[in-house]
Amino acid sequence: MNSLLYIIIGLLIGIPSGIVVGRFLLRKLFKDQEASAQNKVKRILKEAETNAEILRKDKLLEAKERFLQMKAEHEQEINSKNNDINQRENGVKQKEQSFNQRLENMNRKESELDNVRKNLERQTEIVTKKQEEVEVLKNQHVEQLENIAGLSAEDAKNQLIENLREDARTKAMIQIKDIVDEAKLTATKEAKKIVIQTIQRTATESAIENTVSIFNIENDEIKGRIIGREGRNIRALEAATGIEIIVDDTPEAIILSGFDPVRREIARLAMHRLVTDGRIHPARIEEIVAKTKKQIEEEIVEIGERTVIDLGINGLHPELIRMVGRMRYRSSYGQNLLQHSREVANFCATMAAELGLNVKMAKRAGLLHDIGKVPDDNPELPHAILGMQLAEKYKEHPEVCNAIGAHHDEIEMTSMLSPIIQACDAISGARPGARREVVESYIKRLKELEELAMSYPGVEKTFAIQAGRELRVVVESEKISDAESEVLAADISNRIQTEMTYPGQIKVTVIRETRSVAFAK
Repeated sequence: MNSLLYIIIGLLIGIPSGIVVGRFLLRKLFKDQEASAQNKVKRILKEAETNAEILRKDKLLEAKERFLQMKAEHEQEINSKNNDINQRENGVKQKEQSFNQRLENMNRKESELDNVRKNLERQTEIVTKKQEEVEVLKNQHVEQLENIAGLSAEDAKNQLIENLREDARTKAMIQIKDIVDEAKLTATKEAKKIVIQTIQRTATESAIENTVSIFNIENDEIKGRIIGREGRNIRALEAATGIEIIVDDTPEAIILSGFDPVRREIARLAMHRLVTDGRIHPARIEEIVAKTKKQIEEEIVEIGERTVIDLGINGLHPELIRMVGRMRYRSSYGQNLLQHSREVANFCATMAAELGLNVKMAKRAGLLHDIGKVPDDNPELPHAILGMQLAEKYKEHPEVCNAIGAHHDEIEMTSMLSPIIQACDAISGARPGARREVVESYIKRLKELEELAMSYPGVEKTFAIQAGRELRVVVESEKISDAESEVLAADISNRIQTEMTYPGQIKVTVIRETRSVAFAK
């Protein structure tokens, strides 16, 4: 119990003393830390002052070096500018010296020019006096000439000018004629050579198809069988073939009339089979016509294939081959279309070979150039445009398509092949005997030719000869000279080209003659 008390008393006495001792120790510890921190701060400040001094010295040295470098560069720049200034001053001095020399030369030349001007003025005065004297003498001479000739000077001058003008016009017309003749000889020499060679190397026959076919029969009894009871057989034939069948008083002949040659051929062959077989009635007629149509279609394909094989054309679309075969039954102005196309193909091949172009493509375009005349649809389109569309549809070469579409100038020509097709088409169609025209249009064209020539003053008579391919113009010799007749021929030909439509070419011949008649008694 006492011990516990002593312990408690000891604790009571020890705790305050411990607190005092702890506070003393803590204070001493804080003082030591504060002193250490102050020393550390002093050391840091000292190190900072040392580093700042070193840095300041480095920056100062760097600034001095930079200043010295800039000073050297500035001095160098100043020296360079001084040198430029000195050079420019020297140049200015040289130019000034040169200018002074030129100024002196100009002053010297100016004085010389003044002297020359004074001399010219004196000479001008002398010349003026002389001209006045010459003018007086000239007037006196003119008066004397007027008295002698009986004409005034103005009249004589006008007469001389008119004579010179007429002479100049005549010489100019002669020169124009010579230039035109020379140009024709030089510019068309090779073209004529190629065209002539093409025509000479191609010889074909001309087949003329009409819109009427004649079916010959052995006797007139067959006509009654073809007509049938109450005309039922002939009506069945017309309905099946689409051709008008004319049975008249023509002996041993029946006329088949229609614009479609294929249908006329079908009707002719069907009638031949019916007459040969002897059984003629509506059912048999329909059967025979159907078989004949099938046969004609096969023949059309065979003709097309044989044509392309003969011409050496490969890779043609089957539909185009069929259209080529149908050309056999088409005509243009009486000229068989297939024969015409073969002619044009051969012409094109020859001309392309002479010009160094693609012969196979030229022959292909020549064969297909009138393919637009075969289809019966799209009648509102020109045959050249329709043919071009067909060629494009069946994947023909663009040059071939352009040649087909441009051979009548419906579209612009874009290749050398197009004008060749146009020229060869004109050669084939313009050949004498190749085509025929309706009489009315032919006579109308001849009259238009003669009336066009008669519209010119000085024309006495006109004659259209050689089927309208030559126009002869007789002029009055008193009104038109030889040189003017050349100009008249050119004017008439130019008007024909611009105002008229015609196949081939027309030759214009102007005839001027003078006749002197005397009688010996």
